[in-house]
Amino acid sequence: MNLISREFIRNIAPQLDLLNTLGGGTAQAAVRVDTREQGVVVRVAVPAVSPENFHVVLDNSRLTVYCEFRHQPEDKLAAPLFAHTLDLPATLDLSRIDAVHKGHELQVRIPFKDAAAQKREIEIKQR
Repeated sequence: MNLISREFIRNIAPQLDLLNTLGGGTAQAAVRVDTREQGVVVRVAVPAVSPENFHVVLDNSRLTVYCEFRHQPEDKLAAPLFAHTLDLPATLDLSRIDAVHKGHELQVRIPFKDAAAQKREIEIKQR
């Protein structure tokens, strides 16, 4: 016999995160940065946060991922749930960044710059 339904837990989790942040805490988020052959994937999982509450901001080479909670989408007042900022290296192509929400995880994908365009030392030949 289940005393608490899954629907109840799904509805109460954002409220608990909100109460936690109002008390000075933060939501429990899992952030992982994976380096792949073609670039970097920043993975952010915050339990019970819907995709429309995630925001990704790129300011020069600084990437900030944050979540906010609004009781209703049209509410003007929002409570911060989570924020994480990363300083990105110059080897990444920031003009080709994209983000996708899959399941319960936000994935920010940043490809590497073209290897031919990378800074390199030129060999000096003697004649």
